[in-house]
Amino acid sequence: MNPGRSRLAATAAHCWPRTLRGRLSLVALTTAALVMVVLTVVFNAVVRQHLRQQADDELHTRAAAVAATVDTRHDPVRVLETGDDAVLDTNVWIFDGTRPLEHPASVPSGGTLTRAAARLAVPGGERCATVESYAPIRLCAEPAGHSRAGALPVAVVTAMDLGPYRASAGTLLIASLALDGTVLACTYVLTRLAVGRALRPVRTMTDQATQWSAVASGQRFGGTGRPVELARLGASLDALLDRIRAVLRHEQQLTGELSHELRTPLARITAELDWWQARPRSTADTRATHAVIADAAESMRTICDTLLDEARATAHTVPGTTDVMGVLRRLADLLGTSGEVPVTVTGPTTLVVGVPAALLERMVAPLAANALRYARSRVGIRAAQEPAGVRVEVVDDGPGVPSSFTAQLFQPGRRADPEDGHGGAGLGLPLARRLARSAGGEVSHDPEHTPGARFVVSLPAG
Repeated sequence: MNPGRSRLAATAAHCWPRTLRGRLSLVALTTAALVMVVLTVVFNAVVRQHLRQQADDELHTRAAAVAATVDTRHDPVRVLETGDDAVLDTNVWIFDGTRPLEHPASVPSGGTLTRAAARLAVPGGERCATVESYAPIRLCAEPAGHSRAGALPVAVVTAMDLGPYRASAGTLLIASLALDGTVLACTYVLTRLAVGRALRPVRTMTDQATQWSAVASGQRFGGTGRPVELARLGASLDALLDRIRAVLRHEQQLTGELSHELRTPLARITAELDWWQARPRSTADTRATHAVIADAAESMRTICDTLLDEARATAHTVPGTTDVMGVLRRLADLLGTSGEVPVTVTGPTTLVVGVPAALLERMVAPLAANALRYARSRVGIRAAQEPAGVRVEVVDDGPGVPSSFTAQLFQPGRRADPEDGHGGAGLGLPLARRLARSAGGEVSHDPEHTPGARFVVSLPAG
């Protein structure tokens, strides 16, 4: 690329305004400048043409007045004397064909102006012409009749100094240029002020967005009292902020659920390691410990896969059927080894549900763990066939759910009594319901059941 062109492009890019207000002001100034240039050129051209036409009209009028004093009925042609003869004879030539009869006393008979006047007196040529002599002189010819048959016509040529007309045109040009400069300056200033005022709400919205992002505010822009364009922008930004907050809430929820669900297998691993390190163990004991740790690790992997799949909104599309009793018995075995309250599982061995085994386990596990936490002597898991699918009940004989807390039971992070001495973050029940709904099922609480609590998982049949 040409270095000179590159430098020119770099200079133009450097001079180009960086702000929207500056760019809009420059565009408005450029547009106004183009319009003003066109208007100025057209206006001055019209003015000059009009002044010239005025001069020509005056010259023709004077020539017609002088022609009225020329007597062409006799030969030779005579010029009649009048009372204002001195005025009429000023800058006037009278030609009989090409022969001058009279010429101004201040103009030589063979001078430039006289020759130009003679050319105009000849018929068939131009009737007016401008001669640049000591000053711009305008000449116009007017026929005055024929002196004799077949001869060239008698013509009267008058002259006028165009200096005053051109001075007037120059004054108008300077005045129009001064007006153009004033209009352009006012246009630039008013455009900057108008654009700055129009963009003031945008600056306010920018400051608000910066502040809200810093403090994670729940406020929104809204559209009240704003122009239509800014109202639409505010609505779009509000929708974007809502989606961002929803994503953040979902991320926080997923993190809390993973932490909640991974505590049980981590506790098993920790307990096995503590038990194995407490005293020397045989090879068989070591192998058993390894098996328990491997099973807990596999359970952690399954938990992570299940929750991540559900978070990607793909869990409800994963095909598969599951033997309900096999999953429930395995879950009861895992939970029964970590507590003093027995867990019993009852139901037909032929039950099949239309969800993956890992997903079914993750639905029931929080309910069973919650029941074990509050049960006094027993926890029961009962499965049954229903016309619309499969029903799994988790029942305990604990204190039950307070009636005042029933409406908040499935809200994340809510517990009836955080100071009851039992661990938990209030995420298990919301997770169970969310997983069940992602598979086309539901988790509900039976408030009529006493004593204790009963939770029901309804799932489609396999």
